[in-house]
Amino acid sequence: MDTGDSVASRLALFDVDDGMPPWIGRLLRQLVVLTLAVLATIMVLRELRGLIVLLVISQFLAIALEPAVAFLAHRGWRRGIATGAIFALVFAGTILFVGAMTPLIVDQTRTFIANIPGYTQQIQDLLAEIDLTFDVDQLSAEVTRGLQTWAANLAGGLLGASTAVLGTIFDGFTVALFTFYLTADGPRVRRGVLSLLPQERQREVLAVLDIAIDRTGGYFYSRLLLAGISTLLGWAVFQFALDLPFALPLALWLGVVSQFIPVVGTYIGGILPFIIGLLEDPSTGLWVVIYIAVYQVVENYLLAPRITARTMELHPAVAFGAALVGGSLMGAVGAIMALPVAATLQAFISTYLRRHDLVESLHFNEPVARPKKPKPPASDE
Repeated sequence: MDTGDSVASRLALFDVDDGMPPWIGRLLRQLVVLTLAVLATIMVLRELRGLIVLLVISQFLAIALEPAVAFLAHRGWRRGIATGAIFALVFAGTILFVGAMTPLIVDQTRTFIANIPGYTQQIQDLLAEIDLTFDVDQLSAEVTRGLQTWAANLAGGLLGASTAVLGTIFDGFTVALFTFYLTADGPRVRRGVLSLLPQERQREVLAVLDIAIDRTGGYFYSRLLLAGISTLLGWAVFQFALDLPFALPLALWLGVVSQFIPVVGTYIGGILPFIIGLLEDPSTGLWVVIYIAVYQVVENYLLAPRITARTMELHPAVAFGAALVGGSLMGAVGAIMALPVAATLQAFISTYLRRHDLVESLHFNEPVARPKKPKPPASDE
């Protein structure tokens, strides 16, 4: 056997003498190009993250407004005019909410500043009862220095605060513009997107879109109805039963916050009425807490099941988890958007996921009493 000829034949088989196979060079070039493309895409998405978030919010709001706009469009309204009318209602509601809350905030801030000396005297009398004393003049000097430092810091950060406010206003106008376009030209936008897909995919996308519109629109309109009921009942109790100042703004605040902040909205919305009631009289603050607790029970067991029966059905644990995820991704806006998104996913899964009968098992059923062993027959002796 010729060993040299055998080795030469094997080397010739792998084309070692001809150098590296050409496909390896092409693969390396493709990997380099793909890596650079991925890195460039990540950089672009990172730079455009703010705009992408605004577009997502706009699309979400457009889906929420679609049922109302479609309702008017089916009755002969042009979609642009119908969208403008819905926007006008939303803008008017926002102005009314801000206008109602502004006097409350200004008055309570003025009252608090005017009562600071009285609060200081009350603290001094309380400490005197437990044999603790302090120098009021020294405390006043410390408070004055603290206020001066706070004012200096506020003046230094005024430019940054103004920039943030202007940025928020610009983002709001951007969202409003995109939302108006996506709502007014919704059918045209959907046709343009669907034309890029084959017909079987178009049916699937339309089904998902119908579910999203149904769930998201139902969520918002059911929340608005519950907020209105909460506001009217709260105003009646605060005004006529408890005689709270600014009864309507407090009830409006409680109604809106309790319905549109997931899970903990009722507790956050109830803090302000409780504080106002507590400043009026401690018993009034206690009655505010009692009213909020009673109303929450009535809403959970009587109102919400009937109003949201055809819109959203989420387990509390799912709602809480969705709110946490949405808040961690997009802040407060994400927490609000999380519930209808979770409801849409749940509806989509329940629509397209096939379920099967469960195998009978003691893990799913109540424990079954085991039959007693028969006693052995008595022996005849």
